Amino acid sequence: MWNIFSELLANFSFASALDIFLVTLIFYGLFYLVQGTRAVTLLRGTVIIILLAILASSAYQLVAFNWLVRNSIPALLVAIPVIFQPELRRALERLGRPGMLLTRRNVSTAQMINTIVRATSQLSERGFGALIVLEQTTGLQDFVDTGVLLDARLSDDLLCTIFFKNSALHDGAVIIREDRVVAAACMLPLSENDTLARELGTRHRAALGVTEGTDAIAIVVSEETGQVAVAHNGRLVRHLDEGELSRLLFRLYEPHSALTRVVRKSANP
Repeated sequence: MWNIFSELLANFSFASALDIFLVTLIFYGLFYLVQGTRAVTLLRGTVIIILLAILASSAYQLVAFNWLVRNSIPALLVAIPVIFQPELRRALERLGRPGMLLTRRNVSTAQMINTIVRATSQLSERGFGALIVLEQTTGLQDFVDTGVLLDARLSDDLLCTIFFKNSALHDGAVIIREDRVVAAACMLPLSENDTLARELGTRHRAALGVTEGTDAIAIVVSEETGQVAVAHNGRLVRHLDEGELSRLLFRLYEPHSALTRVVRKSANP
């Protein structure tokens, strides 16, 4: 083992270091470009399938399967840019925006959720319909690009202004990333669930649609009844009051859940 390590060190040169650095830089750039898009999930699944196929073909003498894997990987590498073409195009556009590489933000989960709850309560009282989407680990950049970019600090006044009936941005969804209102008037996919109640309108179906394919949380305020509902993981919880909404968001929002697990672990070693 030591002889192999010594031989590698003896053959290691500046060109080898540069070679490794360039390959690492390319992979880092690719992962950075798809960050914040649904391509991350697709790419992760593709990598897992390839690794499992390689491990299975190496561990067992599967002649036919090994031939299939060996001839499929080159075709898959060619197909990946075609499959991820929309995500890659949007990612390159993101990379070209000024200050994109220097953007760093801090977020207070409690403050963010309290602001959303206050805004939702005001919208419900005033009879304004609303659709607010909280981004979690699955990037929603594809949907952000369909709306009007804002990148504004989250506040209840801003949300109420956006969803004011005469506002140009009230029709569509607001997407929130950490403590920023990223975009408004965003278009979301509609759920095709046939079991939904017939009185549920487009906002509720859009809320379910975006949560069926991502881990996002969608908050809906009905314009007709003022009732508040939350969609997550393709399921809808309706008729929520202010307290119930706050508790549900704290339970579902991932950064807070992770913080809660750390606090509980430290309190109960």
